[in-house]
Amino acid sequence: MIGMTRSDPAAKRHARQLRGEMSEAERRLWGHLRGQQLAGLRFRRQHALGRCVLDFVCLESKLVVELACQGEGV
Repeated sequence: MIGMTRSDPAAKRHARQLRGEMSEAERRLWGHLRGQQLAGLRFRRQHALGRCVLDFVCLESKLVVELACQGEGV
């Protein structure tokens, strides 16, 4: 369950690094999710959960969005 699992310190460091290296698709989606622009939901990006790093997560709604991009320029 989100919020009940402690994050691995290495996953937290990796999440911080990923926030600075977002793909074009992630940047575009984040532009729509940030600032509660999607139905008033508050999203976090590159959030560490256990040993995993989630692309986008809304903790209140227990909603996770993962992107899978194929190729360059997506």
